[in-house]
Amino acid sequence: MPFAKTDFEGLLIFEPKVFEDNRGYFFESYNYNTCKADGVDINFVQDNQASSEYGVIRGLHYQLEPHAQTKFVRVLSGTILDVVVDLRKASATYGKSFSIELSAENKKQFLVPKGFAHGYAVLSKTAEVLYKCDAYYNKETEAGIIYNDPHLNIDWKIPTDKAIISDKDLNQPFFKDCKNNF
Repeated sequence: MPFAKTDFEGLLIFEPKVFEDNRGYFFESYNYNTCKADGVDINFVQDNQASSEYGVIRGLHYQLEPHAQTKFVRVLSGTILDVVVDLRKASATYGKSFSIELSAENKKQFLVPKGFAHGYAVLSKTAEVLYKCDAYYNKETEAGIIYNDPHLNIDWKIPTDKAIISDKDLNQPFFKDCKNNF
């Protein structure tokens, strides 16, 4: 099974089988049949790619229903700390965060289901992140949570004086005040 479970229902880590030799490496970063055989039957419709420098913190973002997105995240170059917060009110992990280091080197990927806020911090000099989505971007349903909410107490692994955060992300509400229809 290429997917490893976490303590958060539906939140999965994908570790592809990597073939290495003197020429480099090869792996399937996505194969619908492999995913389906492991119980992950998702129709991805959009890919997003971002490039950022050290200290950039993006998030915490999500889209409300009926436009919520499942995301399948991987790093093409560099290293990030990928962070999610469970927004599903009926979940045993509601209001809790989970983080994982994703890198071009470890080749791990992160399947983030609907009902999670998502963000990441760039830990390397630069990083390129690619993620698949199962729903299209919809500006009217976008929402977020402030990255430094004391209730969540997320360690982004970036010193405060080195953090680079957009004005939009600096003006997100606290978890207790966020829009949530999950």
